[in-house]
Order: sequence, then structure tokens, then C-alpha cells
Amino acid sequence: MSAHPGWRVALTVGWLAVLTGCVVAPGPAYVEGPVPGAVVVPGPPPPPPVTVIPPAPAVGMIWMPGDWDWQGRWIWGPGRWAYPPHPYARWAPGRWWHRDGRWFWGRGHWERRH
Repeated sequence: MSAHPGWRVALTVGWLAVLTGCVVAPGPAYVEGPVPGAVVVPGPPPPPPVTVIPPAPAVGMIWMPGDWDWQGRWIWGPGRWAYPPHPYARWAPGRWWHRDGRWFWGRGHWERRH
């Protein structure tokens, strides 16, 4: 998590948004061939809600932040704690990007820390 001083306030506001039910803009989506697993959607996802990260339930767990999913509309999937698959793993969150007038999604995944 960032060391930015306002992150706790931002997380609190985001968590409140999650509790109010984040569902936005229905529309078509399709899977794009050149980018494996990428989903093309009609527009960018909403800003992520601010999340209050609860204390880790056990030592060694890593926070996996929530992300937006497209299911004919934007649906927020909350973050969670998980054990990494190996001692040198870190969680790389999913991300959305814009290219050639379209929005793409790349899923989060575990990767080896450098």
C-alpha cells in the first residue's frame, strides 16, 4: 500500500461506495484476440472505490486489491487477503488500458519479486 498520507481517507470513502452497490453503465463487451484474456468494453471503468484494508488475518498473507469486472455492466469485486503461492511472489493487480479507441482489461496475477 502506498505511503501517501491520504490513503486511509480515500480507502474509507471507497469502501462506503462499495457498500452502496457499485454498478454502472450496461453495454456490450467482447474478448479481443491479440491480447490473451483481454476484454474490450464500451468505456473506461469508474474510478476504484477507496477501500479500508482490514488487518491481515494471519502472518504471511498479502492483500489483493479489488477490481472492476465487466458483466454487461461494471461490478466491483472487493479485495481480499491471500497466501502467496511461493515465498518470492507478489500480487500484480489487474489493470485497464486504452488503445486504438478501445478499453482492455488484463487480469491480476502472481509474479516473482525481483
